[in-house]
Order: sequence, then C-alpha cells, then structure tokens
Amino acid sequence: MRDVVKSDRAPAALGPYSQAIKVRGSTVIYCAGQVALDPTTGALTGGTAAEQARQVLANLKAVIEAAGAHLSDVAKTTIYLTDLNDFQAVNEVYASFFVSDPPARATIQVAGLPKGAKVEIDAVAVLP
Repeated sequence: MRDVVKSDRAPAALGPYSQAIKVRGSTVIYCAGQVALDPTTGALTGGTAAEQARQVLANLKAVIEAAGAHLSDVAKTTIYLTDLNDFQAVNEVYASFFVSDPPARATIQVAGLPKGAKVEIDAVAVLP
C-alpha cells in the first residue's frame, strides 16, 4: 500500500519514522519534517534561522526528489519556528525555493525542536 522513500542526500530519520511515504496507487507524498542536519555528518548546521532554513529546504528537496517529485509539486508545508521573530528571515529563504505558485502553508511557533534546531519544515507533495 505504501513505499518508504529514502534519500542519502538528506539526513537519516532521528527516530522511528520515514523521510517520506509515497502511497501506491496515489499521487500524494507525505514528507516528514526536516531540520537543518548535514546529510553526511548528521550535525546541526547554521547559526541563524535563515541559515538553518536553507539547509532544511535543501534536505526537503532531496527527499521529495527521491520520491520522484519536485518542489513545484508541493501542495502544503508547515513551518515550525522556535521564535516567530525569525518569520521574515525564514520567509526570504523559503521564497527562493518556491519561486512561483508557492504551496499553501502554516507557520507555528513551538517550544523546541529536535537537536536544538530553530526551524523544521514538513511537506505534502502531489504528483501530476
């Protein structure tokens, strides 16, 4: 019923979850949240929320591409920030990845994220 999607261009899951799930017979890909981990070392990268957002979106892009999709296929994202004061800086980075027709989105402030990250983003992509 479903295929686990794995990319070595994105960090391995930190717990009992998959990077993404592609549902067979469906066109929907559910991507787990990504934080700013270096795919090779597993270390948190970037000191600012903007720097972390750039790595987060690169990781998310790698997972989506491993599922056979592209960022342009993303229909919905959720951004989790530990400080909503970083909203504008993250928006600027986000806009550089979703240049035209960006997906629907929610942004939520949270008390904490894995590995002390400042930003986490998950996504749902729909294949044409």
